[in-house]
Amino acid sequence: MAARPAPEIAQLLALLDEAFEKASWHGPNLRGALRGLSAEQAAWRPAPGRHSVHELCVHAAYWKYAVRRRLTGEKRGSFAARGSNWFERGAPDAALWRADLRRLAEEHRLLRAAVSALSPRDLARVPAGARQTTERLVRGIAAHDLYHAGQVQLLKRLQRG
Repeated sequence: MAARPAPEIAQLLALLDEAFEKASWHGPNLRGALRGLSAEQAAWRPAPGRHSVHELCVHAAYWKYAVRRRLTGEKRGSFAARGSNWFERGAPDAALWRADLRRLAEEHRLLRAAVSALSPRDLARVPAGARQTTERLVRGIAAHDLYHAGQVQLLKRLQRG
């Protein structure tokens, strides 16, 4: 049986989970906002040069990876897609959409595991390559999920007209 995390770590894990996949008081979290979208809906853009829901999904996965990498000291270059930050996704592709949704869930799982391994002392530390403390990075990535969940909800509403 795994040991219970310290209260500070447990609180950060709860925050990550509410922002991504657990019940939230405010409405849909990121996974909930993405649930049920087809590849066609995910590929829709409100205007040329604007991001699609599909691109927001991969962007969120990338930043979960980037925060985890900072927390663990892992080297760059191990993200499943080439590039950084924004990853262009063009025409609807159902297989790629499903793969990117799985990638997002897997990056959340890996980030959660990295946070679970932290000690309360680690929270005040500034990881190599970061400008923020570990605690602020973790709180920030949860806020990032919620920010993009709101964007996804807006794009869905705009798409319906």
